[in-house]
Amino acid sequence: MKLISHRGNIEGKEPSNENHPYYIKRAMEHGYDVEIDVWFDNGWYLGHDGPTHKVEFDYLFNSKFWIHCKNLKALAYLQNTKLNYFWHDTDLYTLTSHGWIWAYPKSPSVAGCQSIAVLPEIDNTDTNLFSGICSDYILNYDKAGSL
Repeated sequence: MKLISHRGNIEGKEPSNENHPYYIKRAMEHGYDVEIDVWFDNGWYLGHDGPTHKVEFDYLFNSKFWIHCKNLKALAYLQNTKLNYFWHDTDLYTLTSHGWIWAYPKSPSVAGCQSIAVLPEIDNTDTNLFSGICSDYILNYDKAGSL
């Protein structure tokens, strides 16, 4: 079971820390992959609602990152890389560049496929048929023996 921290959160939402490099590092030090929000706007940035934390392009080359492209420029640029990235808006499902199904909150699992339940805590999604979980409360799923 893949356990993915949503924006660096592990024990609940902390909007002022989300997508900050030190916060992301902390989640990885706990052993989790991390979904990060990435923008390209005359440089690379992390941030949910806009480009907030400037990073170097090399920063993105981490096998623990699930890169959520937040603008078309980021998506277009990353298309020429081997990074694990995706883009979605209101889709119930999207496919990452590494072939994982990224299931929007409240979307049912796809049995037999590599799929990630995103924010299952929103509606108490049954995560048993998913291959991974992306959550603001990922520590709770870890304690539940999901490893």
